[in-house]
Amino acid sequence: MKPWLGAAEIAAVTEVIESGWVAQGPRVAAFETAFADAMRTRRAVATSSCTTALHLALVVAGIRPGDDVVVPSFSFVATANAPTYVGAWPVFADVDLATGNITAETVAAALTPATRAVIAVDQAGMPVDLAPIRALCDPLGIVVIEDAACGAGSTYHGRPVGAGAEITAWSFHPRKILTTGEGGMLTTSRPEWAARARRLREHAMSVSAADRHASLVSPPEEYGEVGFNFRMTDLQAAVGLVQLGRLPEIVARRRQLAARYRDELAGVPGLRLVEDPAWGTSNVQSLWLEVLPSYGTDREGLLLALASAGISARRGIMAAHRQPAHAGRDHVPLPVTERLTSSTLILPLFHQMTDAELDRVVQVLRDHGGL
Repeated sequence: MKPWLGAAEIAAVTEVIESGWVAQGPRVAAFETAFADAMRTRRAVATSSCTTALHLALVVAGIRPGDDVVVPSFSFVATANAPTYVGAWPVFADVDLATGNITAETVAAALTPATRAVIAVDQAGMPVDLAPIRALCDPLGIVVIEDAACGAGSTYHGRPVGAGAEITAWSFHPRKILTTGEGGMLTTSRPEWAARARRLREHAMSVSAADRHASLVSPPEEYGEVGFNFRMTDLQAAVGLVQLGRLPEIVARRRQLAARYRDELAGVPGLRLVEDPAWGTSNVQSLWLEVLPSYGTDREGLLLALASAGISARRGIMAAHRQPAHAGRDHVPLPVTERLTSSTLILPLFHQMTDAELDRVVQVLRDHGGL
């Protein structure tokens, strides 16, 4: 993955520097409004990362010490870490083989009497089937938080992912197709959650820093609860505004490259590329494939072959329950998670990728598949 940045981002950052206002301010506010509009959601609150957005989501949703939060193990470890920040217990659910996402069925198998929330991930940009999960959880009073860290530009039933969730967390890390360097966003349909998240990201101040500094006589502020420093800067937001304008072009290019991979690898036995589900489209934030036993070598052998050809690929999505930080947690059987985390890899794919570079990758995959 390589971020697609250029002269427009440089100009936007330069303008912010020349303005003298580089902390959270007018550019952050503009980015929040533009992002909410683009994702067809009502309110957006910019944060320092997706992890801090998840943290805030759990806090404003009322998750407390002793609560259980169902999460996929098949996800970056931040998904499992976030519940621990509020004293809750992550409970691992298995995922669907085709998409790598949790389903209503895998969530149901992981529910406990103490379950108060579910974090549903759009893994690698693949849209999670959210409606059945909400149909299961809403009547039980269980909050469904969508982790759309990888999801900007993906769709679910014709709308952007996240549009059907009460609360969603987003990432703008450089591995994501819309980047601000570091940064995240919380979107929500609930005004009270958005208002509290805005306060909490800024030490729970009753008066924002922007409003305080805009006044010649600074109004007194109060701190009604213990808050956090989860702010985004105007420098980052300026980049985000440019990137947001490019998002359709970025997604179109990634889907074009993914389609070429699929066409070129269609006849290679033992390789299964992830594909769009019936309910939506992926932004192809990561294009992962499963190396099946019928292929000429295993996943580790293929990674070595690619590396020997000067091609950087990566092991597929981790299983958080295998990590030392979470290894002691009891969980239901996770056979699909175990299979996918041991047999998948992520192919090189970036906006500037040339036909020749893609052909190099394909040739190694074909050679080691016996073709």
